Order: sequence, then structure tokens, then C-alpha cells
Amino acid sequence: MNALDTRRLGWTDLNLTVIGLGTWAIGGGGWKFGWGAQDDKESVAAIHRALDLGINWLDTAAVYGLGHSEEVCGRALTGMKRKPIIATKCSRKWTPDGSPYGCLKKESVREEIEASLRRLKVDVIDLYQVHRGEPDEDIEEGWGEIARAIKAGKIRYAGVSNFTVAQMKRIQPIHPIASIQPNYSMLVRDIESEILPFCAANKIGVVSYSPMLKGLLTGKMTKERIAQLPADDHRRYDPRFKEPQLSANLALVERLRPIAMRHGKTVAELAIAWVLRREEITSAIVGARRPSQIEETVGAAELNLSKDELAAIDASLQERTRKLNNK
Repeated sequence: MNALDTRRLGWTDLNLTVIGLGTWAIGGGGWKFGWGAQDDKESVAAIHRALDLGINWLDTAAVYGLGHSEEVCGRALTGMKRKPIIATKCSRKWTPDGSPYGCLKKESVREEIEASLRRLKVDVIDLYQVHRGEPDEDIEEGWGEIARAIKAGKIRYAGVSNFTVAQMKRIQPIHPIASIQPNYSMLVRDIESEILPFCAANKIGVVSYSPMLKGLLTGKMTKERIAQLPADDHRRYDPRFKEPQLSANLALVERLRPIAMRHGKTVAELAIAWVLRREEITSAIVGARRPSQIEETVGAAELNLSKDELAAIDASLQERTRKLNNK
């Protein structure tokens, strides 16, 4: 097993590798935010390969594949003497047609905790996160139930995902927040203004998701490949995968490619390393549907970008913005 750099998750005693395995896509298709059909054997192999490469934690959620992602994770980890750190999420329930909705009532959160423990086949969840602060008026109720589960020994630490600073301030007095999981990449930078400074000031860890923007920043996407995405792949309806953004995003990737190549890295690894340049970021969550995908991204952990390279990336991002504004 290779050794990857680790960073401490906020005020906790969890030391996460700077890359964590994301399991959204291995939940498969058949629901509103699915990624199309997925081979469970490939998923298990991807999880095992990630651990072989030195990754020490994985992130999942009850809603991914409507429980299926957690089940696959549980299957992959069965029989392991030393399991990785496991993070999952609550608060996203679903209708019979697979459409998610928010619920943070204490009875619901209590049921979700038990269901996740059962699917993951563990006695305790290392990091339990509120997937979204919806409904907003119930975040204190749901967080209070998670705090009770921590006292009962079913959860080690509690975090949030997709929360605002105002929402974090409301629940912090109930129980300290261990981490936040926000969307963060070259093209989604909202957290830089308020959330990252707040987390740094309050010793809250940050585990960012979608550093490769659902595959757009990997160097492998083309207009032809996107046109052939299956009907139940939610990316077909993402505006960043449609014009006018699509051409601008693919052009950006081509400008990034030479920078990555100078290091012998993929564009995907460059995109991940760019996220990890911020000291507030504990770890970047990297999705993989098969072993080869995590092999092509794990090298980001050892990629350090120079000031000149970061400036060149900023210039490329500004050029993309200009092109979109001129259309």
C-alpha cells in the first residue's frame, strides 16, 4: 500500500488522505441524479483499488442509488480487519419514482442512521453528514438527533454538506460541526468568500466534492461522448454539459492540458491538485466507477502547482468567462 499525505479533519482526531473515494456514481441509475447503469463488481473493484493505492476514507450517502451505493460499500468492506474511515449522509429521502426530497425530522434521521448502519454493515459511522439543509426550518431538530446518536455511540463525528455559513452558525451551539462538504472546483468557487474563512476560524474540516466537475475537467470528455450519455445519466441535463457552456469548458480543458503534461499528470489530477492548493481543504472527494479511474486521479496527491502555473490557470479561467460573456 502506498502512503498518501493526510490532513487532520478540523478539530477531530481523524486524519484523512488528501484524496477520498466518492461513491455517488456507483449507486448507478434509476433515480433522478443517477449516472446510468453500473456494474457492482466494477464498483467493488474500484473501492478495493482505491484502498490499495493508499486512500484511507470513502464518502457515500443514503440517497446515492436510493441506498444501493451504501450497500455496495458494505459489500466491498465485508471481512476487512481494518476498514477505511467511512462517511455517509442523511436528510435526502426519495419518492417512489426516485426523486429526492429533504427531511430532517428527528424520527426520520433516527431511521436513516439505523438504515445506513445496516447497509454499510458497521456498528459506528465515522462521519455522519446532513446532505442538505432542507427544510431549513428543521436543521436544528435533525442536528439534535445526530448529537444524540453520537452520545449513543452510533456516530463518531457529525458534519454538514451544502450548508450556508448562517445555517452552520445556527447548529454549532447544539453540537460542534466537524466538517462541511461543499461543491468546489475551478468552475464552482462560491465557498472561497465566506465558507472557507469561517471554517478556518472555527477549525471545521472541508472535504470538497466534484473537483473534476462530474468528469468535465478530466480531459476525457468530448461533445460526442456527452451526446451518447445514457438517458438516466443526470449530466445530460446539467447546463455545464450544454451549450454555450460546453464549448467554453472543453476549450478550458485544452488550455489546462499542457500544464498537466509538464508534470506527467492528467488534466483530472491537475484539477484535483488545484482544489488541494487551499490549506483550508482537508481532502478532495474523487469519484471512480472502475479501478482505472482512481489510478488516473490518485497522483494529484503529489502534484504541487507553482505560482506561475496557478496564474496561468487563473488566466485560462478568465478567458473562459470572457468567451461566455461575449456570446
